[in-house]
Amino acid sequence: MAHAKAQTAAFVRKAMLNEQAPPAAERGFVHWIRSNLFDGVGNSLLTILSLLVVYYLLMAFLPWLLNGIWDAPSIRACRELLEGASGGCFAVLTERWNQLLFGFKYPSSEYWRPTLAFVLLLVAVAPIMFAMYMPRWLLLFSAIYPFLAFWLIWGGTILIPVMTFLGFVAGYVLYRSMVTRSFAAGLFSAVTAAAVVWWSGGILMDVLAPEKPLLEAVSSRDIGGFMLNMMLGTVCVSLSLPLGIALALGRQSNMPIVKWICVVFIEFIRGVPLITLLFVANVVLAYFLPPGTTFDLILRVIIMITMFSAAYIAEVIRGGLAALPSGQYEAADSLGLDYPQAMRLIILPQALKISIPGIVNVAVGLFKDTTLVSVISMFDMVGMIRGPILASTEWNGVYWELFGFAAILFFVVCYGISQYSQWLERQLNTDYR
Repeated sequence: MAHAKAQTAAFVRKAMLNEQAPPAAERGFVHWIRSNLFDGVGNSLLTILSLLVVYYLLMAFLPWLLNGIWDAPSIRACRELLEGASGGCFAVLTERWNQLLFGFKYPSSEYWRPTLAFVLLLVAVAPIMFAMYMPRWLLLFSAIYPFLAFWLIWGGTILIPVMTFLGFVAGYVLYRSMVTRSFAAGLFSAVTAAAVVWWSGGILMDVLAPEKPLLEAVSSRDIGGFMLNMMLGTVCVSLSLPLGIALALGRQSNMPIVKWICVVFIEFIRGVPLITLLFVANVVLAYFLPPGTTFDLILRVIIMITMFSAAYIAEVIRGGLAALPSGQYEAADSLGLDYPQAMRLIILPQALKISIPGIVNVAVGLFKDTTLVSVISMFDMVGMIRGPILASTEWNGVYWELFGFAAILFFVVCYGISQYSQWLERQLNTDYR
């Protein structure tokens, strides 16, 4: 009887046990150290070796940084103040910061203009980069900003950016009205309308341009420093992306002439070093212009760098197009979409999402390559360091401080681009897991 009762009875817990903390070795900082730094003999040896390397680097770098001189008129004065101790001569940054950022010819009384243009750049790109968090009406300012920034930096009569903007507006309005008939008709109408407005604007400027403009005119030769790098990087990346998309689509076109023009352009540009294109922009391009024609050097450089970057972006986007399954194209056909609609609504959004890492890689490389303009006597930041600053008797011999400062500025911009691309990839990640 007792045995039968033991078989039928069941133990049921009526109260939950309190949660117990995991062992100290399996949680917190101690667990992280053991699992990431000292997980086995090999990892432990690598951790100890890495700590030794970091220690010796800090012992060599920290005295040079902490003992640095920030107020001195020359490198000789820095060495006298250091009295043989290890330390950097950072006074060159406080003495020549304006030349490093704006060049040595840009009027000092007008520094507020490029500074304001840079601040407005952040406002203009915000509705594009963070469209899901910004009101759409801010895109109007993004469209106006390139013309406003041109006027702020170069100065002169405001009629030039106004007429240029009106030309683009007229072209866009006519394109929207004619594209319903055919894409070719819309494109031709847009180009014709913009050309007419710009031609008439040139006549008006000769008549209405004031003798003393609101902002003092600044020559392109007077623009330099990190400001020049930012201008070239921003403008060339912005222009090369749509041009690269057009080249990628043209390379996959069924029209032989369009396809081979794009193929020859892409392969030729990718096979030529950028420095060669810059020499062409500086010297050779002038021979192909009519006598007496003036073609701004910065504009020539922008054209060449944009062409160079667009060829690489075209190949990146072509890879994104090739990665899409054929079912996407068939789905667009089944919906009755024509070629522009299929590309705009179905194909390109997916291809561009796939191509984000490659596009960002090209953009970062392009921004760093803007320093090559120093070889054609344009005083960007590196050109300022190698030229007027190091050539002066006061600062001849200061290298680490100047090039380190340049490296920090370029790193901040490139790292910001990289982090934004990773954030954008996470936002656009719609794959099921």
